[in-house]
Amino acid sequence: MYDIVIDCPDPGTLATFYQRLVGGEIVDPTPEWMTLRTPSGMRVSFQQVDHYSPPLWPGQEHPQQIHLDVMVTDLDESEPLVLALGATLLQGSPKNIGFRVYTDPAGHPFCLVTN
Repeated sequence: MYDIVIDCPDPGTLATFYQRLVGGEIVDPTPEWMTLRTPSGMRVSFQQVDHYSPPLWPGQEHPQQIHLDVMVTDLDESEPLVLALGATLLQGSPKNIGFRVYTDPAGHPFCLVTN
């Protein structure tokens, strides 16, 4: 697999959010497309889409289609950091079972997970 591409209204904002969340560098940016190369070498790209509609969780009116899991060592310590970056904790997200569900600034669900 070469790349994961995520639709969004503003590639720069979303690429910067994930760069701050997981590290790495943004490579070959254009206004319509940004690619984040993570410290592990994984590529995640962000593509501008006109008339973007964010997914809804847990409902399926606008299915999430894809989501990212980000490994952390402590959910309680990581939560304020991810919220400060612009994430939103979703209502109904579990608190004590090893993961929590958030949305990024474009509305895509992602999870913070622990071992």
